[in-house]
Amino acid sequence: MGLWTLLEGLLLLANALAILNEDRFLGPRGWSFSEVSAGGRSKSLKGQLIGLIYATQYLRVPLIILNLIIVVVKLVSG
Repeated sequence: MGLWTLLEGLLLLANALAILNEDRFLGPRGWSFSEVSAGGRSKSLKGQLIGLIYATQYLRVPLIILNLIIVVVKLVSG
């Protein structure tokens, strides 16, 4: 267990958050961004988590690049 394993775990968590669909998963559970921003509860824990989910969805292209780097490093290092 090292720093590399921790970084891989965080990358997997970011991947999991990035693929959540608002219409099919987040919206029916009350986790849509418009619902939280309209209610003015963006400072609550739920609002912060929804902001984190939308930030990871916004940064999908850098996330894809990080995934490619991790795969290449794993292939090279064995």
